[in-house]
Amino acid sequence: MATGTIDPQASAGSRTLVRYDTRGPVGIITLDDAPANTYTHEMMVQLDQAIVRARFDESVHVIVLTGAGEKFFCAGASIQMLNSVTPEFKYYFCLHANETLNRLEQTPKLVIAALNGHTVGGGLEIAMAADMRIGRRNAGKVGLPEVNLGVLPGTGGTQRLARLVGKSKAIELMVTGRTFDFDEAAQMGIVTEVWDAPSADAFMTQIVEYASKFAPPNMASMAIGHIKRSVQSGAEIPFESSLTLERELQSLLFKSQDAKEGIAAYDEKRKAIFQGR
Repeated sequence: MATGTIDPQASAGSRTLVRYDTRGPVGIITLDDAPANTYTHEMMVQLDQAIVRARFDESVHVIVLTGAGEKFFCAGASIQMLNSVTPEFKYYFCLHANETLNRLEQTPKLVIAALNGHTVGGGLEIAMAADMRIGRRNAGKVGLPEVNLGVLPGTGGTQRLARLVGKSKAIELMVTGRTFDFDEAAQMGIVTEVWDAPSADAFMTQIVEYASKFAPPNMASMAIGHIKRSVQSGAEIPFESSLTLERELQSLLFKSQDAKEGIAAYDEKRKAIFQGR
């Protein structure tokens, strides 16, 4: 396993709040600020850098996003930080957080959020920027309770939740601010799957094994990345334009080594061996 850390471009002596590791074809980004992995601007800067690093890492075909420890994926923005900064700073903090999560959402690699514990507020907003969310059963609660602070979910929560569950349900969940377990979240489509695991470490082992299935030689990761881009970008533009985007991405795939291998393997009745190119 290769291990690295992000060098924050912040003040000297800054702590490492986001870890970047690789396990084979899987890049793992871990929010690491015990006990609740709440994020500050400094953490968001490091998360931004980790996302860019995972993008450029040619050995990585799938990205896993998780939180350190047994209890929290992420409890959202640090209330202590929000209580000590100006409204202007809060505005730019939210703007940068939006840009960071948009970068994660637009990265042409499959992103799986491994929800190892409580995933509330901004923590859920981060998770919703992933392509898939897998929860560890009975490990924590999910929800957007920002209304209890007199604010709204300001890191993409109002928009991404509405796209996942519909406008009426999203409004109900946000105005009540209630939290719920991963199984209920799965029933609503907020969480993709819920798995049993005796510990957070065991859960991560399962996640990495699962994520590896979407990487070469098992699957064509370039095609997966293009499927993601077609859906993420295409869903936000007019239908005719989205069809054009789909055709252009398909044209690129037809020229790829993996498409040639996949079509040939099917014709020859053998298992394809993909390279991610």
